[in-house]
Amino acid sequence: MTNAPHGSALSRADGTDVRVLVVDDEQMLTDLLSMALRMEGWDVRTASSGFEALEAVKDFEPDALVLDIMMPDLDGMAVLQRLRQQNNMVPVLFLTAKDAVADRVAGLTAGGDDYVTKPFSLEEVVARLRALMRRAGTALSAEPDPILRVGDLSLNEDSHEVIRGEEEVELTATEFELLRFLMRNQRRVVSKAQILDRVWNYDFGGKSSVVELYISYLRKKLDAGREPLIHTVRGVGYMIKAPQ
Repeated sequence: MTNAPHGSALSRADGTDVRVLVVDDEQMLTDLLSMALRMEGWDVRTASSGFEALEAVKDFEPDALVLDIMMPDLDGMAVLQRLRQQNNMVPVLFLTAKDAVADRVAGLTAGGDDYVTKPFSLEEVVARLRALMRRAGTALSAEPDPILRVGDLSLNEDSHEVIRGEEEVELTATEFELLRFLMRNQRRVVSKAQILDRVWNYDFGGKSSVVELYISYLRKKLDAGREPLIHTVRGVGYMIKAPQ
């Protein structure tokens, strides 16, 4: 099993690794997602079609499903419908295209499921899955609350509130994802490449200098006039840790 990042590790009620089934007909996407989810210490299987997904659910009994809506044989909505007809209430995170019809997408969340729009960041998918499994009670967390802490800094993964000392800190969506990734790997050095892979959309074609830019934004908002939490490890990457 891969070492899961610091933070509230998830497990099944019997103590074994949580199971996630990833369903998409794009091999590149299923490979990327599988790698990211295995880094959490989760047991991951993949399927490339709707019918294959239904078979895999019976065999694998996943705790959550990542399900593409658009598939050639049986689309994600039809897969969900069949699972619910069989009284299988496994939580589902849908992958939708940008042009997905809004009311159709809204219908997905009615049953407590969730969706992300392509192209998404891997960090966002992991966070949404953790929240889905916690809410559904299919996975247990060593930490019951969704709050990450480093020194006097706290980040609430559900409400998106960030507090340093007594002050609330306003962050953009990207700043929040970057900070969450650093905090979930506190006292570990993460490279620019790892940050780009996890925090930016998987098809981001820009330069790694964007990471330096966003680190500087975070420092201005979090560390200005205080003991610094974010540290540069020259030639390697960045690390967040509480002051000694």
